[in-house]
Amino acid sequence: MEKKNETINEEELKETEDTEEENTLSEETEETIEDSNSEEVEEEKDPVELLEEKLEKEENKYLKLYAEFENYKRRSREEAERNNKYKNQSLATDLLSVLDNLERALQETGDSESFESLHKGVEMVYKDFLNKLEVNGITQIQALDEPFDPNYHQAVMAESKDGVEAGIVIEELQKGYLLKDRVIRPSMVKVSE
Repeated sequence: MEKKNETINEEELKETEDTEEENTLSEETEETIEDSNSEEVEEEKDPVELLEEKLEKEENKYLKLYAEFENYKRRSREEAERNNKYKNQSLATDLLSVLDNLERALQETGDSESFESLHKGVEMVYKDFLNKLEVNGITQIQALDEPFDPNYHQAVMAESKDGVEAGIVIEELQKGYLLKDRVIRPSMVKVSE
């Protein structure tokens, strides 16, 4: 009988072990199924998240390129305006020597009565020429009796003069001119000390 009991006990023990193994296998299978389910969910999220991240990167690239292009257009427009504004600078500089010669002719003929009609004619041409220059944005720099400004004046002489404080332009030796707001030739002046 003992042998029978031992056999029964062994069988029960085997059954218990088998049941435990089945339970363990069952639990492992459930865990594996749960893991695979969660991985599937993660795998389903990952492509969406990846696409969203990619979309965000592409949007940022687009915005950056758009901003760069807008800056390029603005710089191009400003450069074109600047070039257009000062396109006649070389012509203006060349014409100033003609204006200087007209001024000299007026100074020389002004003292003689025999050249009075010539003087009037040259003066009319001079005034008309100045008017045409002004219409095209070329204006004289006012220098006489003004404080010396190195941005507009070029000091070629200095002299003490009674009743005039230092740094004032006391004589204009050659007129200076502006094209719009740019100095195309500074005034050559004598400054008080």
